[in-house]
Amino acid sequence: MAFNLKTKLWQTGALDWWAMINNEDIYLGNREFPLPPEEGDEWLVRSTGDRFKVIDGEIRLIAQEEPVQQW
Repeated sequence: MAFNLKTKLWQTGALDWWAMINNEDIYLGNREFPLPPEEGDEWLVRSTGDRFKVIDGEIRLIAQEEPVQQW
């Protein structure tokens, strides 16, 4: 259990963060991901528009927005 979270979490060699949420591999971001993740932390993954929050020791997808265009 990394960072005292209930959610299975890993980082790739490209420094991208991923988690197993609802039996799916979900991209959590790169620089957006809070280190260390703590209760109540919330972040937006710009490339996907997914917003996550740490609730009761689990990373949860709380909203889906339009991805931020990066030029």
